[in-house]
Amino acid sequence: MKSVFTLLLTWLLTFSLPTCGQKKSPKQSPNMQNAQNPNLEVATLGAGCFWCVEAVFQRIKGVVKVESGYSGGKTENPTYKEVCSGNTGHAEVCQITFDKNQISFTEILEIFFGTHDPTTLNRQGNDVGTQYRSVIFYHNEEQKKIAEKVIQTLTQEKVFSSPIVTEVTPFTKFYKAEDYHQNYYNNNPTQGYCYFVIRPKIEKLQKVFKAKLK
Repeated sequence: MKSVFTLLLTWLLTFSLPTCGQKKSPKQSPNMQNAQNPNLEVATLGAGCFWCVEAVFQRIKGVVKVESGYSGGKTENPTYKEVCSGNTGHAEVCQITFDKNQISFTEILEIFFGTHDPTTLNRQGNDVGTQYRSVIFYHNEEQKKIAEKVIQTLTQEKVFSSPIVTEVTPFTKFYKAEDYHQNYYNNNPTQGYCYFVIRPKIEKLQKVFKAKLK
């Protein structure tokens, strides 16, 4: 585990570009775990703009589905505009369905911590606000224990120079974001934010986590 986490030392991401964009109203999405396939599990993670998180996990072996949306707040059926106000309590998140036979929750979290800065409170680069907080919404006690253990290990190994501020909190509801947010990077690779912020993340992903790519 130490060798993997040590790689994260090279992952110092600083962003300096515009924030994400806006449109229709979302619908609530249920937990995507497929009861007919016990090998599937769901992770709900926030790491800044959900366009970035989606683009990263779409490229990981064992990930079968990624949806961008909102979680952790009190407002029902929030719109992107409402979430951006910072008044809903929701974070931009991705709900990631993965095959446990191909990738573990621990590995999902290694990639999560390796592709954003978990030491900046309510901020990733120029994306500022509680909606951009670093957060793990755990779906069961096992996920909670794993999340806490990974954070403990990263802290003990001093992978980051500042304290990790990632929240570990129980999952309640996930609201799927507007359609235009889904598959955003793949559909808009030359858009400014995608080109200057997300593309460098993908390039580093291809170097640091090459063995985990599809």
